[in-house]
Amino acid sequence: MTATVPVVIPKNGTGKSPKRRRRNRGGPAGGGGRDAWLLVLPALIPVVLFSVYPLLQGIFLGFTDARAGLNLPVNVNGIDNYVKLSGNTLFWSSFGIGLIWAFSVTILQFLASLGLALLLNLDLRMRWLARTLALVPWAMPPVIIAIMWRLMLNPTYGPINQSLRAVGLPSDINWLGNASIALPVVIVVGVWAGMPQTTITLLAGLQNVPTELHEAAAIDGASTWRRFWHVTLPALRPIIVAITTLDLIWNFNSFALVYVLTAGGPGGTTMLPMLFAYNEAFRYGDFGYAAAMGNVMVIVIAFFLFFYLRGQMRSRNS
Repeated sequence: MTATVPVVIPKNGTGKSPKRRRRNRGGPAGGGGRDAWLLVLPALIPVVLFSVYPLLQGIFLGFTDARAGLNLPVNVNGIDNYVKLSGNTLFWSSFGIGLIWAFSVTILQFLASLGLALLLNLDLRMRWLARTLALVPWAMPPVIIAIMWRLMLNPTYGPINQSLRAVGLPSDINWLGNASIALPVVIVVGVWAGMPQTTITLLAGLQNVPTELHEAAAIDGASTWRRFWHVTLPALRPIIVAITTLDLIWNFNSFALVYVLTAGGPGGTTMLPMLFAYNEAFRYGDFGYAAAMGNVMVIVIAFFLFFYLRGQMRSRNS
């Protein structure tokens, strides 16, 4: 007589108990969520200490009368700083200059970087060398870039004026000291300094555009321009939205480059809001008032960031 061995078929159909499945998925029974937090913690602590905490501290200072000095009392003054700021025409003038600077640099930077990326994407001889040289400004700190350009733009011994003098053109131009041309000159320097990261990002996007699409469009008789407009640009749209938004935020926050080039001069024509807040805090010692200016700029940056995140979500859902 043969014994019958009962076979138990799991109800979940996987052969594993619910507790074990929860453990494998990192559920409460296995502590996988705790392990994930332990992995993230080394990167999360510096972000909280050096980004989140200073941001919250700055927001709080914007509602106080904090000033430079030892053992000075700090009192909450509500919205007094913002009421005072609303009537500060110099700050709002610098705010307008900052928007002109940020949008001009971002647009020109994108156009120049797109052209350079298209060139570097071609199968040219010594292409590796051209790509390496395109990264040179990215490897230089903003302060070094500003010092280098100050030397090049020097009205007396700068190589730019000397080159103009060699070909018989006007060579006594004070590029950074003339109020009518200082801002455009600084914008050009900003475009040169910020091109590498935009170029590399667009170049990576161009290399991911399927060649089959271009071949199909060429077979259909599409010209080079139509292939660029109807094939390349739509494929790059998510990357373009991301990099231009980030460039706009970075450029609006720019400080070191313009500070070393002109320190906001001449006559305040290159006074960006970051420079204005810096002077208010470290030249005049009014930390609370400067923090209020910073909070206004945080709101503008959050506005740009909102459109960036919305564009990213739309690109993922499309």
